[in-house]
Amino acid sequence: MPDLNLLITLDVLLSEGSVAGAAKRLGLSPSAMSRALARLRETTGDPLLVRAGRRLVPTPRAQALREQVGSLVQQAQGVLRPAQSLDMRRVTRSFTLRTSEEFVESFGPALLARIGRDAPGVRLRFINKTDKHTDWLRDGSVDLETGVVDAGAGPEVLTQALFRDRLIGVVRSGHPLSQGEISAARFAEGGHVYVSRRGQDRGQIDDALEAQGLSRQVCTVVAGFSTAVALARASDLIASVPERYTANQPEGLFRFTLPVALPPFTVAMLWHPRQDADLAHRWLRGCLREVCLQQVQSPLP
Repeated sequence: MPDLNLLITLDVLLSEGSVAGAAKRLGLSPSAMSRALARLRETTGDPLLVRAGRRLVPTPRAQALREQVGSLVQQAQGVLRPAQSLDMRRVTRSFTLRTSEEFVESFGPALLARIGRDAPGVRLRFINKTDKHTDWLRDGSVDLETGVVDAGAGPEVLTQALFRDRLIGVVRSGHPLSQGEISAARFAEGGHVYVSRRGQDRGQIDDALEAQGLSRQVCTVVAGFSTAVALARASDLIASVPERYTANQPEGLFRFTLPVALPPFTVAMLWHPRQDADLAHRWLRGCLREVCLQQVQSPLP
């Protein structure tokens, strides 16, 4: 099989018309360039460049090849050169995002509006995230995920922070906790709805209460924060949910700072390295980042 690197060598030789000039341009020694010319002659079966006085002149075959070789080299360089731009208005493509329902409720409308305006041929498919496994990113079933990143994400998954959040308490309007100071003891006395994708009934709030000699009663366990908020709004249960996810549903709710010290957390987007340089995927990541930034900077009700 021919050495395709010889195409670049031939292109430079025909352009320079000099072994020394071609060697300098390619960063080779004159002897190395002479050996490359010998290989080209053997491969093509033509001398290509012949001496005429003190100059080298192209043979008829070399003249016929000059334009073709130059075009091939330019095409090859274009294939290997990183893409510089993409007109998203002309792109027709679907992306699958794996995220929570609460994330879609909070940021989906603004993201879809942005895409509808700037890339009408792009369609988003949201699927519910029920665990933290990143297998779907690895096998290409999912283009982008969001969530709180932990050590289980794996080194081959790329991440970028979107915003910081914290847990707050929510109860229905008129709930006893909506009046007066909310101490850790008052908070622990009520019935609670706990959010766990894996069905657990204990978490960091329980650890913080236990450090103060307190415990709470978890009356029910649900898989999502939206369900927890809905139950809190329609009952006397207390829900502890991310503050940002209650921004669009203040009616019928009383929100309060938890009476225990919990660290804030970072919500990030995750993607596989195979998608990192893809311009359309990069554009989508930029849109999501900007939408989250705009939403988070808006004051909460």
